Amino acid sequence: MRKGILIVFITIIMIITACSKEDEVTPHDRLDLYVELWSNQEFTKMYDLISTDAKNEYPPDQFIDRYQKIYEDLIVSDLQISYNKLSDEELETAMEEGSATLPLTVSMDSIAGPIDFEYEVTLIQVGEEEELDWLIDWNPGLIFPALKDGGEIRIQTDTPMRGEILDRNRMPLAINDYVYEIGIVPEKLENNPEQQKEQIASLLNMSVDVIDSELSASWVEPDLFVPIKKVPKTEENVIKKLLEIDSIMTREVIGRVYPLGEAAAHLVGYIGPITAEEFEEKEPGKYGPNDFIGKRGLEQLYEDLLKGEKGIKILVIKDDGSEEVLAEKPVKDGETISLTIDVNIQEKIYESYGENSGTAAAIHPKTGETLALVSSPAFDPNEFLYGITQSRLDELENDPKTPIINRFTATFAPGSVIKPITAAIGLENGTIDPVEGIEIKGLTWDNGEGWGDYQVRRVSQTNQPVDLADALIRSDNIYFAMKAVEMGSEKFVNGLHQFGFGEKLPFEYPFMNSTISSSGELASEVDLANTSYGQAEIEVNALHLAITYTTILNEGNMLKPTLLASEPTGQIWKENLISPDDAALIQEILRDVVLKGTATIAKNDKLAISGKTGTAELKQSRDSKGHENGWFVGYPTDDQDILIAMMFEHVENKGTSTLVAEKVANLLIDFNN
Repeated sequence: MRKGILIVFITIIMIITACSKEDEVTPHDRLDLYVELWSNQEFTKMYDLISTDAKNEYPPDQFIDRYQKIYEDLIVSDLQISYNKLSDEELETAMEEGSATLPLTVSMDSIAGPIDFEYEVTLIQVGEEEELDWLIDWNPGLIFPALKDGGEIRIQTDTPMRGEILDRNRMPLAINDYVYEIGIVPEKLENNPEQQKEQIASLLNMSVDVIDSELSASWVEPDLFVPIKKVPKTEENVIKKLLEIDSIMTREVIGRVYPLGEAAAHLVGYIGPITAEEFEEKEPGKYGPNDFIGKRGLEQLYEDLLKGEKGIKILVIKDDGSEEVLAEKPVKDGETISLTIDVNIQEKIYESYGENSGTAAAIHPKTGETLALVSSPAFDPNEFLYGITQSRLDELENDPKTPIINRFTATFAPGSVIKPITAAIGLENGTIDPVEGIEIKGLTWDNGEGWGDYQVRRVSQTNQPVDLADALIRSDNIYFAMKAVEMGSEKFVNGLHQFGFGEKLPFEYPFMNSTISSSGELASEVDLANTSYGQAEIEVNALHLAITYTTILNEGNMLKPTLLASEPTGQIWKENLISPDDAALIQEILRDVVLKGTATIAKNDKLAISGKTGTAELKQSRDSKGHENGWFVGYPTDDQDILIAMMFEHVENKGTSTLVAEKVANLLIDFNN
């Protein structure tokens, strides 16, 4: 009996002892918790798990705040921490001795790439009996081993060179070149400081307040060069006048330069200081608060390619001055972008506008390459880049000619330049028989009931039946209105869709879609008639219009426009829109338009030119009178190596579309020489 009681007692003691050991906190338990908190970057809770000695040596600002700042500055992510647990025997020894050392493996991603290290962490047992616990005997080596004996984290950056934008012949549209940095030496302002500052402000188109702000910076000394503004070297007259001022000095620095100025402003765009909103939207670490970023045009469109990537080096600067590299990402300069654009064509088309407003697109009609995209008037992108005053910006924004607006991406009523496309649609669907003549009497026509008092008007009449050739040569609105009504809305709208209306232009640069109407339909017969000759609500951008004419010059295939020199040329966007014979017929007629039709002003002895004129009247209602935009789409009849679609605004008192035909003819002759 006693023996049995003894056995039961011993068993109970063993169970109690076993349970006690199972409940005992081990170094693994505490390290597991610490690693979990570390992985989640919960530094305040981590601090609660370090030893009293460590807390005495490293107060919260040297642990919590330091971890937080380092991890934020380095943009630490994907933090992975692991360790090898002690064997049962090692664990038992550690429990007895009250100390355990385990090897840690740490990896993370950072602003400069991956960082990996191994380090030993020591845990010490604290408390007594049932209150025993384990804490981390922490030191800065657990942030990074190189910090164990002191030191600071430094981040060094290497700014990439922005990629350049070049034309088809490697001529510059946006380049990195030397510019003048204008600076003031404060001690040389002594004689007449206010007068000098006002003179400088006037020449640099800036305020005296901005100059005073720069001169009052904490680092400024009387004999130091204080940078005020950068100026392109093309501003020779301004620089010469500045250098006559006693306090002014200049030095050469690398800056962005736009050699074509206004001529390519809307195409190329410009860069400028990143705004707080832009900075907030960008991926962390990709931009700094003082970086520049593409603001519009190609500079904005290709920002990711042009910018490049900063070189970043993360260093530990030790107390003895030595350095240790934790991670390094080499600088990657931005890519140079080569375009199909020809700067000579771009510049000359822009200059041809003079004081006039309008837009133009020039293409190679056999390859689809875009040779020029012009919007007039424009602004000088160099002015925006190197500091534009609010008064100058207000002047541009309030200019009635709207130089800030990019016209080449916008859409406009095409007027009669759409007639060759209407002809192509009618020929393809069988509505138009090219040799069929239609008897048309007088200068006006309506289709009777349902038209009210509205009538289609034409500018000239003939005693002969009007066929397709005569209708295009004389630009007869009534012929095309009658044929559109005959074919019906469904067929005509379907034909325009086949030519890309209502569809996104397959082009690198974003354009407004050309549209048939605000609804995409032609609900009334009057709208159908008017749309056939480019009035009503139909609108097209200049590049799309130019591309539609490639159908006529490529046996019925409409080409895809290209902008990058790296893109394959001669790509077909829309195939077999018309037959090769019909394409050849329209070509012949477009030559006759110049020889004996509405574009005879483009006829000359130097170069055979083909094309089509168009005048679009812009009015609020059918009965009102509005401004007129003049169009001409023209190309060399034989070489067919360039096609220009050009529009001038408000030509009602300037010769209407004949003005534009003359401009295009002169340009084609110039380009042919």
